[in-house]
Amino acid sequence: FMLQTRTGKRGGEAAVKIAVDLLEEGLATKEQSITKVLPEHLDQLLHPRFSDVESTSYKEAVLARGLPASPGAAVGRICFTNEKVVENKNQDIPSILVRDETSPDDVEGMYASEGILTARGGMTSHAAVVARGWGRPCICGCTDINVDEAKGELTITLKDGGQKILKEGDYISLNGNEGEVLEGEQLVAPPSITGNMKTFMDL
Repeated sequence: FMLQTRTGKRGGEAAVKIAVDLLEEGLATKEQSITKVLPEHLDQLLHPRFSDVESTSYKEAVLARGLPASPGAAVGRICFTNEKVVENKNQDIPSILVRDETSPDDVEGMYASEGILTARGGMTSHAAVVARGWGRPCICGCTDINVDEAKGELTITLKDGGQKILKEGDYISLNGNEGEVLEGEQLVAPPSITGNMKTFMDL
């Protein structure tokens, strides 16, 4: 008897490796291997990523988790308003737009930002749809954060029950592939077509 089943989820890197390995081991044809990699898998690999997500320093920097609404990696200063994001953009200062949720009034700030973080909303929310269309990393529905625009503070409820308060202008990093919010400036690696990815693209 089967009590429960679910689809095994895998990231872009794993999907490409599995497809290449199946082909090289003669367990699948070229056509079958190609169909095992979905467009969203390639989308993940063609965005900037954090270079070492398995390191201890990376894992210790994770403050909160939400829904991975749009892939990629982003680093910038916390901004709560469109005006501040645009002002920073004009001064070549990277910004992360942080809101409870976004609306059509926020598109100017969303476009000028490096990434978007919202406390509410799902994978089909305004922030998620717009971010995916513009290729901006986005995390939605991050219920561990509380945005106080009036005070210019972002309060994060940590796993141990404590709280971390960040101010507007502090640096945070977003991992849109995993839905992770990280403290400080994490090292971002540009997308590269090497190894298994190059083998797959040459099929």
